[in-house]
Amino acid sequence: MRIVIVSDIHGNLEALEALPDDYDELWVLGDLVNYGPDPGGVIEYVQRRASLVVRGNHDHAVAFREDPRCSPGFREMAAATNVFTQSVLSAAQKAYLAELPLTATRTVDSVRFLLCHATPSDPLYRYSPQDSAAWQTEVQFAEADAILAGHTHLPCLFEAGGGLVINPGSLGQPKHGNPRASYAVWEDGKASLRQFEYPVEETIRKIQAMPVPEHIRTQLGEILLRGGPAGAIREPQAAAPCSHYFKEPL
Repeated sequence: MRIVIVSDIHGNLEALEALPDDYDELWVLGDLVNYGPDPGGVIEYVQRRASLVVRGNHDHAVAFREDPRCSPGFREMAAATNVFTQSVLSAAQKAYLAELPLTATRTVDSVRFLLCHATPSDPLYRYSPQDSAAWQTEVQFAEADAILAGHTHLPCLFEAGGGLVINPGSLGQPKHGNPRASYAVWEDGKASLRQFEYPVEETIRKIQAMPVPEHIRTQLGEILLRGGPAGAIREPQAAAPCSHYFKEPL
């Protein structure tokens, strides 16, 4: 089975529609909305195509009118685009976001997966990049062979606590230093990180038409063009053994 794993789409329909669709199942790790210009289109696409979807902090913020608890550099952008997202989504689309589970589990070829947006113990908000020591206990807390998590927008693949952690990075707002969209693939017991180009200029053109302050539109466009905010760019990381971590059934 070929599974494509995406996270943090953030209303970027161009990136989502350019995603290679040669998969058996599509799994989505949350944050369908905010920041980008097409939250409704993204929700419709995910409803049609995805087999598993969990709720992210921005989905939760829109559905329940709560603070998404973003980092300081993104709070103003999140607040302004949240108002826009609220204004363009239907009641049914907001209800869909509210009904998304915080976590999901699935077993494929004897490998037990746990899907979450942030971490198993704090599915919405905890920010844990690859170098966080918390992953040692998070894997044990999850009682899974592999954790699939997004939230950081930084693609990585590594072992921790006797299990595997796969972060596909962000499809719609990459922060790895270039504008290419990120995702992950699970196939035949192997995990890999992938990137692809999409018409980012079209997404930026749509952002420029959003009814938010001009300086926020400019910031959002610059983040997409350079692949992240200034001073917070890291390259994708993958531990060598991880691509073959489950080459034999457990």
